[in-house]
Amino acid sequence: MEKQRLDISGMDCTNCALTIKKVMEKQGATDVSVNFTTGEAAFVFENDIQKIVSSVSDLGYGVKIAEKEKIHHDQEHVDEKGFFRIQNILIICAIFTFPLLLHMFVNEDSILNNPVLQLILSTPVYIIGCFHFGKSAWGSIKVMMPNMDVLIFIGATAAYFYSIAGAFFLHPDHAHHYLYFETAASIITLVLTGNWIEHLSVQRTTSAIGELSKLQKTKAKLYSRFSEAGYLEVDIKDVQINDTVMVSEGEQIPVDGIVSEGECYVDEAMISGESVPVLKKKGDQVIGGTLCREGNFRFVVNRVGKDTTLQQIISLVKSAQENQPHIQKIGDKVSAIFVPVVLGISLLTFLITYFLGYGSEVAVMNSIAVLVISCPCAMGLATPTAVMVGIGVAAKQGILIKGGNTIEMLSKIKCIVFDKTGTLTTGEFKIENLAVFGSNDEILVKNILYSIESQSTHPIAKSICKELKNGASFLSLQNVKEIRGVGISATYNNKEYKIEAGSKAGEIVLFEDSEKIASLSIKDDIKNDAIETITWLKKQGITPILLSGDKKESCDSVAQKIGIETVYSEQKPEDKLRIIEQLNAKSKTAMVGDGINDAPALAKAFIGISLGGASDVAKKSAQVILLNNSSLKQVQQAIALGKITLRTIKQNLFWALFYNVIAIPIAAVGLLMPMFAAIAMAFSDVFVIGNSLRIKTKTLI
Repeated sequence: MEKQRLDISGMDCTNCALTIKKVMEKQGATDVSVNFTTGEAAFVFENDIQKIVSSVSDLGYGVKIAEKEKIHHDQEHVDEKGFFRIQNILIICAIFTFPLLLHMFVNEDSILNNPVLQLILSTPVYIIGCFHFGKSAWGSIKVMMPNMDVLIFIGATAAYFYSIAGAFFLHPDHAHHYLYFETAASIITLVLTGNWIEHLSVQRTTSAIGELSKLQKTKAKLYSRFSEAGYLEVDIKDVQINDTVMVSEGEQIPVDGIVSEGECYVDEAMISGESVPVLKKKGDQVIGGTLCREGNFRFVVNRVGKDTTLQQIISLVKSAQENQPHIQKIGDKVSAIFVPVVLGISLLTFLITYFLGYGSEVAVMNSIAVLVISCPCAMGLATPTAVMVGIGVAAKQGILIKGGNTIEMLSKIKCIVFDKTGTLTTGEFKIENLAVFGSNDEILVKNILYSIESQSTHPIAKSICKELKNGASFLSLQNVKEIRGVGISATYNNKEYKIEAGSKAGEIVLFEDSEKIASLSIKDDIKNDAIETITWLKKQGITPILLSGDKKESCDSVAQKIGIETVYSEQKPEDKLRIIEQLNAKSKTAMVGDGINDAPALAKAFIGISLGGASDVAKKSAQVILLNNSSLKQVQQAIALGKITLRTIKQNLFWALFYNVIAIPIAAVGLLMPMFAAIAMAFSDVFVIGNSLRIKTKTLI
């Protein structure tokens, strides 16, 4: 069942997201993911979605159903909305809190120590705190899932009403001993400061989507002979398939299409990670969002809207963020029980301190400090921030990772299996020799070969078509059948033609009614960085293996040249699947492939890795897509990034646990004032986010 999506505003931390998730699950939703950093929720729900909307809205959050056909232009705007809301209320709170803090530096007779003035100054801050933290706190309590806002709300409320009770009712003659209005105000203001910094930092962790969205042009120049300028400028949403679009030097290509006239060098770094511009000429595919560096051309549109390559990349990045790594579940479990435990410790601190004779003042302050310094947010942020940054870095390198759990899995690979053709080799086959047997017509043979191979997605078939297209014509065929790992057949003029691999390496044979009528000798080159990649994998302790349907002679030759010792040749798709299963049973095995015949093995592998130019079924079967077809360096980058990201997650989780184990006892024994506890709590979140952002600075290979 297709996932439904909601846009949720008002989440201030990961515990807010966890509360919403629990509420959705209570209503019967499954496969729920709530992302605090993007303000989105994805889930499966068979009943009326309004039930979910109402339950989340009752918690105090803004909720709206996300557009199904959403084009991702507004990511940055959505992020900024929450950021500026926090910023505005922070400024208001800071204006009222600053004079309250000054009372600590003046004598008792100063007007700043007047209880009425302090009450007037602190009340607006407390009211803002009630609205900002209180709604979320109460909502989490209703679903028996108290979050961080509960701790903040109780701490600020205790200080505020303790001051009112002591200064105005219990001991008005010694009011200055009970003035902790600045504590209530500073807790709220400092936590809001932490939220503001957190939102600012989170914007940077989600920048991958924002940066990709910026690549999408909003206007396009439609070719028109009736216009004086030769074109009509229209909004991108009005561009339709089969329209002709003009692109000039220095302009971004607005949508996907096929070059129809002219030539151009295109910068495709955003989809392949390769900085060297690629020459595009008539018949070549161009991708929306890429940059025309040199030349002018026209192209016929073949993809628009959500179907463009750029929008599909953005969708993959967003969906990857929804998928939780296994390690995050540890953090979620700890966070779920953390707040109740802290509440218990705070109460125990109050009771012990009070009955030891330190008085109510010290007991209240110590218990408040325990509440404020505790930070389950850091625990909740530890994994998603690192995953988001990692996925963003991967997308910039032309590596699409379909799930957050995949980036964790990449670090655990011990064996990696490569297909040969189009994976270890360029897949750019050259016809060295065409032999036609008997009295068969060479022109007819070329036409048959061209027509049949054009029906196949195999790299060899594509290369043969490219070689023959200038000297062959397309024929109308019937009963076209492609048998994975075997060949392809078709009927023409009541005769059955079949193309299969020959007995020799690099040989393709054409049969007419089971009679051999022609053969092709083809040559395929090894990719330039294949040796480097295999050497790097071995240094990482990862065993490379070659698994192919090609002839033994050809496979052994490639393996020997690049340094692979284990080779499985002449394997059909079912054989590849069986071998992957066997290898997976021994160690965690990745599979790199690009053809239809690789799809079952890609799906079965611990991680399936497909190339950007692969068949659609191969890309759908894989968890990782490498957009740069000409290089294997992205294999190294993906694995290295997986290891760096997992290491960062572990560092974040260690810090979150270490911080609380150390900080809570310090606060409990009275060595930390609530105000400084709030500062320390905010710092904990910022540390985790900052550590995650360091992934952007790492050298992958």
